[in-house]
Amino acid sequence: MDNWAAPARRLGLRALLLLCLLPALLGSALAANTVTRKGKGWEYYLTGSAADRVLPAPRRAGAALMGGEADVDGAFRWLVQRAGGGDFVVIRASGDDGYQSYVFDTIGGVDSVETLVVATRDAANDPFVVDRVLRAEVLFIAGGDQSDYVKLWSGTALHDAIKALQRRNVPVGGISAGLAVMGALDFAALNGTLASSDALSDPYNKRVSLDSGFLTVSGLEADITDSHFAARDRMGRMLAFLARSIQDQRVSGFDAIRGVGVDAGVAVLLDGLQATLLTQPGYEGRGAYFLRPLMAPTVCAPKQPLTFRNVQVDKITASGNFNLSTWSGLSARYQVNAEAGVLTSEQAGGAVY
Repeated sequence: MDNWAAPARRLGLRALLLLCLLPALLGSALAANTVTRKGKGWEYYLTGSAADRVLPAPRRAGAALMGGEADVDGAFRWLVQRAGGGDFVVIRASGDDGYQSYVFDTIGGVDSVETLVVATRDAANDPFVVDRVLRAEVLFIAGGDQSDYVKLWSGTALHDAIKALQRRNVPVGGISAGLAVMGALDFAALNGTLASSDALSDPYNKRVSLDSGFLTVSGLEADITDSHFAARDRMGRMLAFLARSIQDQRVSGFDAIRGVGVDAGVAVLLDGLQATLLTQPGYEGRGAYFLRPLMAPTVCAPKQPLTFRNVQVDKITASGNFNLSTWSGLSARYQVNAEAGVLTSEQAGGAVY
């Protein structure tokens, strides 16, 4: 009987302890899925402390550009470490609290995770929404539809708050649509998404909608960004974006605009003007592409296929890095061309990626 008594007592104590902890455990689990505050056109989710923890601003800007499909754990940790913890604020125009548990529990190191779903222009001017964003130590723009961000947030108090965070060097991250609005010029998708084949056959296709002035992270003052780059075959449309920006004189010349394309499962970390690359496990071999026109487009006109030659591409993978100031680094360099709407490359087999 003594042989059974001790295990029984231990089991009883463990059961009692579990019963005591269960309400707290359930409360923690439910907190990430509970709307803590709701207003007209916006929802707010909180995990962690509601108090504002004020930390010193980083000495220089930093950004994490994620290509989509999978969150890159190492990039989230980098953002948190760069900020020193504090309040991690996610903004989005649709969806819900999907990042709460992931950032607070899996990534860790933060005082709170707050998600704001801001679905109207009125909501983007709401004082509560603006106040919570201004208190962020990290700002992350979730995926979705970048046209929502441009249409609903541009020119609002939320937009001003985002710019204020940039002036304080608050680290900024974005994935997929969030990445798409981080450059000097953005593919705004105001008329829907765009296939490379359509952009190459007519760079003035109505779906080629470019926007400027929404959010330009430090280091990308002369860049267009795009996500899901190789998986969704976006090299062609990037050439069309670059060609249009030159042809329409949105930049001072062909050497005044660049492109950055990021593969799915990949993050480009910008520390000042230095770019390094991280991949999520399972996405090894993916990379990022840095494009630089070496001449103006030869043919870029409505209803005509694009001819745009000698666009230099630097591809970096997990072992690579790139300097945005010198436009050089540990990369594989080659050139791509659009010839009457057809992409070619000097790589073996004509591969453009």
